[in-house]
Amino acid sequence: MDWGTDLWDQCDVIDKHTQAGLDLVERYIKFVKERTEIEQSYAKQLRSLSKKYTKKGAKEEQECRFSNHAAFQDILNELGDYAGQRELIAENMMTSVCVELTKYLQDIKQERKSHLSDAKKAQQTLESSFKHLESTKKRFAKEWAEAEKASQHAEKIESDVNASKIDVDKAKQHLHARTHMAEECRNDYAALLQNYNKEQKSHYFAEIPQIFNKLQDMDERRIRRLADGYCQFSDIEKKVQPIIAKCLDGISAAGAKIDEKQDSLLFIEQHKSGFERPGDVDFEDYTLGIKAASSDSSLNPPKVRAKLWPFNWKQKTSHADKHRPPAAEDFSHLPPEQRKKRLQAKIDDISKKLNRAQEESEALEKMKGVYEHNPEMGNPSTLEPQITETAHSIGHLKGELTKYETWLSEAVGGDECINNNNTPLTVENNQNNQNIYSEFDDDFDDVETPVGQCTALYTFEGNSEGTISITEGELLSVMEEDKGDGWMRVTRASGEEGFIPSSYIKRSS
Repeated sequence: MDWGTDLWDQCDVIDKHTQAGLDLVERYIKFVKERTEIEQSYAKQLRSLSKKYTKKGAKEEQECRFSNHAAFQDILNELGDYAGQRELIAENMMTSVCVELTKYLQDIKQERKSHLSDAKKAQQTLESSFKHLESTKKRFAKEWAEAEKASQHAEKIESDVNASKIDVDKAKQHLHARTHMAEECRNDYAALLQNYNKEQKSHYFAEIPQIFNKLQDMDERRIRRLADGYCQFSDIEKKVQPIIAKCLDGISAAGAKIDEKQDSLLFIEQHKSGFERPGDVDFEDYTLGIKAASSDSSLNPPKVRAKLWPFNWKQKTSHADKHRPPAAEDFSHLPPEQRKKRLQAKIDDISKKLNRAQEESEALEKMKGVYEHNPEMGNPSTLEPQITETAHSIGHLKGELTKYETWLSEAVGGDECINNNNTPLTVENNQNNQNIYSEFDDDFDDVETPVGQCTALYTFEGNSEGTISITEGELLSVMEEDKGDGWMRVTRASGEEGFIPSSYIKRSS
C-alpha cells in the first residue's frame, strides 16, 4: 500500500498531514532548546554554589589539613566537575539535535514545497486540457445545430414549387458547407477527447501517484530522522553517565577517607605548647609573720604565685635574652613547640629563596660568558648591575638563614636542628640541580613550560572553536589549569594545543 495508489484523490489531506509532521519537528527542536537552557542554568548554579563554599586563603589552607575539611573541598571540586558534565550535555544537545534538526527541517520543507508544486502544476495542466475539450465540444454542438438548420432550410426550399433552381442550388451549397464544418468540429472534438483521456489516465495513474509516493518517502524519512533525534536525547546523557558516576564516586570517596583520629592528632600537633603541667601550689603560712614589725613585713611581702602560660606566660631572662631581637621576628612570644615550627618554616622559605638566587646568579654568569665569547649577542657590562644585585641578595639571605638557624638551635636546646621536611638546613645540596639557564638558543626565545602531565580517561571530540580532540589513554601536557569553568588547556605530543573538559583527564603523579 502506498499514497499514490490508495490516496490518489486526497491531495489536501496529504498536504495537511505532511505539514503537521514538520510542525512536530519544529516543536521538538524548541523542546530540546529549552532543555539545554535548563541544563546550562543548573550547571551555572552548581558552579556558583561550589565557588561560594570553596575556601581560599592561608587560614582555610591551614584548616584543609584536616581530613574532614579537605573532604568537603574535594566534594566541592567534584561538584564543579559534575557541573561541567551538565554543560557538556547542553552543548551536545544543542549541536547534535537542535542545529542538525534545524538544517534538516529547512531541507525537508523545501523538498515538500517542490513536490506539492509539481502536483499543483499537473492538476492545472489537466484542468486546462479539460477546458479546451469543453470548448471544442461546445463548438461542435453549435456547428452541428447550424448544419441541422441548413438541412431543414434546404428541404423546405426544395419542396417549394415556387422556388427557382438557383435558390435550391444555393440552399444545397449552404447545407453542404455547414455539414462539412460540423464534421471538422466533430473530428477535432473526437481527437481532443482521445488526447484528454490519455492525459487524464497518465495524470491519475502515473504523475500524481509518483508525486504522492515521493511525499510518502519524504514523510517516512522525516519520521525516522525525528526518531533518531528522540534517541539522541537519551544517548547524549548516557555518554557522560560514566563520568558523572566517577564524580559521585569521588564524593563518596571523599567521605570515606575522613580519619577522625588523624584529625585529632594533627590538631594536637598544631597547637601543643610543650609546657609542663603546673605543679602543686605551696602552702604559705601567714601566721609566721604575725609578730613581725610592720616595717619588716613591708620589706618581705607575701609571695604571689605567677600566672600560668595560658594566661600570662613569661620567659626566663638570661644574658642572651638581653640581646634578643624583637619578639615578632624570632617568634619568642610563642610556646616552644609552636616557635620551633615557625622557625623551621621560615628557614625552609629562606632556603628556597636562596636556591633561586644562586641559580639566577649562575645563569647570569653563564650569560656573561656567552656575551664575552659572542659580543654580537649582547654587551657583558649590561649584566653587571644584575650580578651585583643578585650577589647582595645572596649575602643577605645567607645572613638571614644563619640567624634563624641559630634561633632554632637555641629553641631546641642547642641540639641539632631537625627539619620538618627531612631536608638539611643548608642550600648547598641544590647546586647540582639543572639550571634553567644552562642552555641558550640563538634567539633567546621564551618557551611556555607545562605545569604538569595528565592522561586522558575518555575520548573527546573537539568540535567547538578552541578545543582539540583527544583519545582515551593519551598522555598530555597541562599548559593552563582549570580556572573554575570546567576546562583546561593542554598540548598533545604532536604539538596540537587547545582546551578539553577537566573531568576527562587524570593528573599524573
